[in-house]
Amino acid sequence: MGGTPFGKALGGSGRERARRGQGQLEAQVLAALHHAPGPATAAWVQERLGDDLAYTTVMTILSRLHAKGAVTRERAGRAYVWTPAADEAGLAALRMRRVLDSEPDRDAVLTSFVSALSAHDEDVLRSLLARAEDDGAPDPAPGTGRADASDEARGG
Repeated sequence: MGGTPFGKALGGSGRERARRGQGQLEAQVLAALHHAPGPATAAWVQERLGDDLAYTTVMTILSRLHAKGAVTRERAGRAYVWTPAADEAGLAALRMRRVLDSEPDRDAVLTSFVSALSAHDEDVLRSLLARAEDDGAPDPAPGTGRADASDEARGG
């Protein structure tokens, strides 16, 4: 697979790329995996990100993403092959849930978030909540208390 490595496309000069933060590296690794023709090895990801990134760094990032549920892995001989656990929208939703889960006052965070939505986003959210209620869809993460927060958001 040819083309510009993701590290060069997203980074800049070698000196600037050496200063990438963990969040930026995770985003670049996920971008590479999303562009892979199938499950990819860490060496394949490293090649796509550019020569300045150590294999061990790529493995560390992949392992952290795996621990966060953002990627899956499967044995292929002595190595692993890695696949994104969700599309980019699903990964963004995972990050949003992780932030919400880390806050002590979920109600305040949700209230602040909803009050800052645009009219369009508010309509989309109302439609999704109504559809979930109509479908009797189960809580996406049982045991997290989100059912109560959803009821409050609906005014129940």
